Amino acid sequence: MSDLMNALGAYMDSAEGPCVVAATRVLDRELSSEMHRHARGQLFGSIKGLISVQVDDGVWIVPAIHAVWLPPHQAHCGRSHGPYHGWSAYVAEAACADLPKRPCTIRVSGLLREAVLRLAGFPPGEPPSEAQSHVCAVVLDEIRSLPAEAFGLPLPRDTRLQRIARALMANPADARDIESWADFGALSSRTLSRRFVAETGFNFTAWRQRVRLLRSLEMLAEGMSVTAIAIDLGYASVSAYIGLFRRVFGETPASYRLHLQTKA
Repeated sequence: MSDLMNALGAYMDSAEGPCVVAATRVLDRELSSEMHRHARGQLFGSIKGLISVQVDDGVWIVPAIHAVWLPPHQAHCGRSHGPYHGWSAYVAEAACADLPKRPCTIRVSGLLREAVLRLAGFPPGEPPSEAQSHVCAVVLDEIRSLPAEAFGLPLPRDTRLQRIARALMANPADARDIESWADFGALSSRTLSRRFVAETGFNFTAWRQRVRLLRSLEMLAEGMSVTAIAIDLGYASVSAYIGLFRRVFGETPASYRLHLQTKA
């Protein structure tokens, strides 16, 4: 696997080679990376497990049914939660002209996943065959046509709000009320409320709720029980957590975890 990744690495910042190159990774431990960027665009997701990705103005928690698209030169970092089986596709900058201009999440179609896995099977370092070029075209068509979905957590731009947001991301169970958070950020509660909506599209309560739910996805992937998650994240009861999870994601936490564990 290391030889494959080394060979693939030669393409990440190069226009040479196929317009799309891909690889898969299987690890029995967590995978993490520092903030970095590539000259190529990148699409990546998981076959089994959960990943989180951060860019300058947002964070995504990405289950196996979604993938993150990053345009060329986009700074990002990421990590998996628990054992990781995932894939990445790198798109030459010239082929990104009609692909999304900003980072986004897309729901992965069966066709897209299979096309990426097929590309990962082609030997790196060799001139692209006609078959490989056809599969590249399928991947590009799928990225271009699949709908973007709001599955991330936008970060505010105001440095005072960012301080509050990052504190909540570090400890989603923090139960301070909005007045206390406003004091923490050195601004009025009215300004906090107004600017949070303007800069993230969520009111403060909804944003905090989303932090907890997305963190709960990570905890589910790490094998924690539903009861422990509800307690650790400060929900009033286990049933309150389950009910909110079902309203947002359309299934119970237990069902969602089963999908994470059995997705193949």
